[in-house]
Amino acid sequence: MQIFNFSQPINFMRLKWPALLLSALLITGSFASIFSQGINWGLDFTGGTVIEVGLNEGADLTAMRQTLSVAGYPDAVIQLFGSSKDVLIRIPLRPDLEQATVGESVLQALSAELAEPVTLRRVEFVGPSVGEELKQDGGMVMLVALIGILLYVAMRFEWRLSVGAVLSLGHDVVLTLGLFSVLQLEFDLTVLAAILALIGYSINDTIVVFDRLRESFRKLRDATVDETINAAITSTLNRTVITSLTTVLVLLVLFFMGGALIHGFATALLFGIVIGTYSSVYVASAIAEVLGISREDLLPPPPPETETEFS
Repeated sequence: MQIFNFSQPINFMRLKWPALLLSALLITGSFASIFSQGINWGLDFTGGTVIEVGLNEGADLTAMRQTLSVAGYPDAVIQLFGSSKDVLIRIPLRPDLEQATVGESVLQALSAELAEPVTLRRVEFVGPSVGEELKQDGGMVMLVALIGILLYVAMRFEWRLSVGAVLSLGHDVVLTLGLFSVLQLEFDLTVLAAILALIGYSINDTIVVFDRLRESFRKLRDATVDETINAAITSTLNRTVITSLTTVLVLLVLFFMGGALIHGFATALLFGIVIGTYSSVYVASAIAEVLGISREDLLPPPPPETETEFS
């Protein structure tokens, strides 16, 4: 399927320096926000109590929030869990709360105010040490993923391309974290899963471009490095647009209709796919060019010379 049909390659590399400058500014802003106001860690990372309750009729989340606020839980996070009759309540960890009795206290407050019976399904407590361990494990998982991708791309291509690929992935991760920091969106385990999925999505897009770049360097022997990169990116543009659009359509459905439970997941992936597509076109290829990638670096090694013996 061809969405675009280009007779001439698009000169993407004409904007490589403005694009790299924009990326540097965005990364600086992201780090500034992360270090100044931090990330709004969810209950999975900070600790607290998770309570699941069931109702006979559809839940009125607004009324439940008001009820729990009056009962002494103004910071409770309430969302539907699977259906309109199943509600998940998250109570952040507070020093003034007795975590062992939070579940019964919440159930009594809801039962007293709501006009229907409320059934307690489960109560789970996440301690602060567990949350801190999840933070460390999540950061280690992302680091190991980036190192593994660096080694894979270095073995498959060339070190300049591998550095460009990993830096573009780091670019995507930092900007996504920056978005959640600037907007103070809750960062929970579903968002961490979205970032790991983004790493896989973005590196796949980058490898497709790099594969075509290697082919273009071998075919376009009289072209400059800029012209070769532009030709490679243009030739993969149809595939990039189709993949991104179809993924975005699914994520838009999850964002608007998936409920609060996966809202952060969809937000991280929607933003990450836009940034990942941009970084695959500009950041990865531009960094490889700045590092001095050339045709000679990607040509296959010459066959070993064999000596012919005459008897």
